[in-house]
Amino acid sequence: MENIEIITRLMSEPEYVPQSANKIADQLMIKGRRRTKLFQEIEKLLRQGVIVKIKKDQLCMPADADLIAGIIHFRQNGAAVLVPTPDSEKKPINIRAEDTGVAMHRDRVLARKKLTKRRQPQNRRKYKTRNVRPETAEVCQVIRILERQNESITGTLKRSPLNHFIIPDDPRITSDILVPDPLSSGIKPIPRVNDKVVVRLAEWTQRHLNPEGEIIEVLGQSHEPSAEHKAILRLYDLDPVFPPAVMREAEKIPGKVIPGQRKDRLDMRKITTLTIDPEDAKDFDDALSLECLPNNETRIGIHIADVNAYVKQDSQLDKEAQRRGNSTYLVGEVIPMLPPALSNGICSLVEGKDRLTKAIFLTFSSNGSLVKTRFSNSIICSDKRLTYQQAFALLKEDQLNAIRNVPLPPSHQTGSTGRPLSDLTDDELKVIQSSVRKLWKITKVLRARRFKHGSLDLDMPEVKIFVDKEGYADRIESIEYDESHQLIEEFMLAANEAVAKSLKKYGLPLIYRVHDKPDPEKLNELRETLATFGLVTGNLIHRKEIVSLITKLKEHPQGHNLRIQFLRSLKQACYRADPDGHFGLNMNDYTHFTSPIRRYSDLIVHRILDSFMAHEGQKTAPKKSPLSYSKQHLIKLSLLLSLTEQNSTEAERNSVKVKLLEFFHRELKKKKKSVFDAIIVDLKNHGMFVELTPSMAFGLIHVSTLRDDLYALSPDGTALIGRRRRKKFTLGQKVKVKVDRVNRFKRQIDFRIV
Repeated sequence: MENIEIITRLMSEPEYVPQSANKIADQLMIKGRRRTKLFQEIEKLLRQGVIVKIKKDQLCMPADADLIAGIIHFRQNGAAVLVPTPDSEKKPINIRAEDTGVAMHRDRVLARKKLTKRRQPQNRRKYKTRNVRPETAEVCQVIRILERQNESITGTLKRSPLNHFIIPDDPRITSDILVPDPLSSGIKPIPRVNDKVVVRLAEWTQRHLNPEGEIIEVLGQSHEPSAEHKAILRLYDLDPVFPPAVMREAEKIPGKVIPGQRKDRLDMRKITTLTIDPEDAKDFDDALSLECLPNNETRIGIHIADVNAYVKQDSQLDKEAQRRGNSTYLVGEVIPMLPPALSNGICSLVEGKDRLTKAIFLTFSSNGSLVKTRFSNSIICSDKRLTYQQAFALLKEDQLNAIRNVPLPPSHQTGSTGRPLSDLTDDELKVIQSSVRKLWKITKVLRARRFKHGSLDLDMPEVKIFVDKEGYADRIESIEYDESHQLIEEFMLAANEAVAKSLKKYGLPLIYRVHDKPDPEKLNELRETLATFGLVTGNLIHRKEIVSLITKLKEHPQGHNLRIQFLRSLKQACYRADPDGHFGLNMNDYTHFTSPIRRYSDLIVHRILDSFMAHEGQKTAPKKSPLSYSKQHLIKLSLLLSLTEQNSTEAERNSVKVKLLEFFHRELKKKKKSVFDAIIVDLKNHGMFVELTPSMAFGLIHVSTLRDDLYALSPDGTALIGRRRRKKFTLGQKVKVKVDRVNRFKRQIDFRIV
């Protein structure tokens, strides 16, 4: 690390002249083993793109040679964008398809900057803006591959008259991979045409030739659920099986709370405590308790599974949880961060079982103001496991029998669902209903206050895909974000903020959840896009203008699609060891504390909170504590956990996309095709793009399927108009469609008007 800092500092000096590694070592007077180590670190910096090698093996900083290093992200049309690294603050740069060289999606590359003429957007004259784009734009050309992202890829085996080839699963890898005759591969079972396979890539050096590889594994027949599932696991390095050493540790953990563990814990087992989760949830890591105090005060207990009581720092369980970073939620399956014996067992706050928790007690006055915060290790016994549907019924329904008739969720684990509501007495049900309604009363105040303070309402409807016994996508539901979801979220947000504020005030290092302010240039581009949809906004740099925009989008015909574009203009939230604030929530101090079963960051925060509670009342943080982390350690962990989170997010999106394609492909085979409600979200010369309202699936209705007339795009781009009958299809118009074609390789769905 010391050598790396010396090298970068030397090359950043104004008087530095590019020179070889040997000359740099001579200049620094480094010899022997230190010299060998220096060369190794120089090679590492070259792979990372921190420094570059130019003619005659001379080394310099990329900017000095007008070069830039970064991660390349491809689009399906072959063009790409370069995200600079390690300086992630720089703006991404576009790369034209012909300038991508032999790069593949997410490779680390070195590129040369250049200028090109910028194409002016459509409707430029109609929607005038103050910020006029320059006539040229900065682009770049890939000149070298620094590091391949993937040594192997998954895809489908095909055959042409001349050779065998692989169509990659990822449509952003636009070249087919040539492979030898599968009969000579030597693997069993023998790969057959249309099999899903894993291919090890050979070195690819010439763009005009297809890349080559060799088949190393057969996953099954392409497009079958098991094969697609294995491909996603392989692509994102996800493993549902835990190492033997981890399982041995998990097996030693008792399946129930033993008497000795209750010592020094606040006993909350006689206080009404509830969990509220999705109907198919397998682990429950948060619960709420409610106590009515004198002076019309209410104390809310936010109880979080005390995973740290079982997963000790530096144990095999801990190391594996850190490597995974978080649980990954694929369609129909969870790849857990912790073995099921913990995640679904002793750490899960199931109904009717004693469980160890960490609790934050928030005391509210009669008007909903927070008057006191207290932390404690506690023990609870959940009185009722509620689904969101049941909690919603308890809020809205006054008739107890109507509440009892809410469907019971499917049981995924013995005891996980608890007693059905129909088995509760009237008195028991009234107690639970009273607790839920009192919790909601405080939730409304917290929620209103948060939005008044400038927090952004970024909640979007969620699409849930359910699979049948064979694993095929069976039905799709849109999950509305109603009061039952809001109730849980509000108290989790309050708990996360309370922990961050308290630990920061105490001076303990911490992993914060950070959401940086958006790039002003991206906000200006968003303004131009919104203008083409008739939405005139002020300067979106100001929070009040963003709040106003979100309100407008709720009523706009293309509101959902435009909200997605708005979210894309924001930066991604990440983990950081500095309290840099959360833009979306408009909070200065925010962390993740409430999900230690599925997020390693929360487990770290629990351990740091232990240090806080052990020394609470002292003016300064403890000088040494086995459960505290140094700032440098947390910086490394924050980067690691941000990367594992991104990986899981991409895997989850890929899983949803695969299942959506599977669902609509099965629709094609039905004799009587289903009819779907859709809304027109974009118009082009070749057709209109629609979004299906129940599933939020996106697809094209090609003009060639509109047989009743010859349609053309209107001059302002807001309608497709028939030449003879003057029939119009306009932006925001609701239409009924059925599936026309599904290309599972290109991941495209075409519809036609019913």
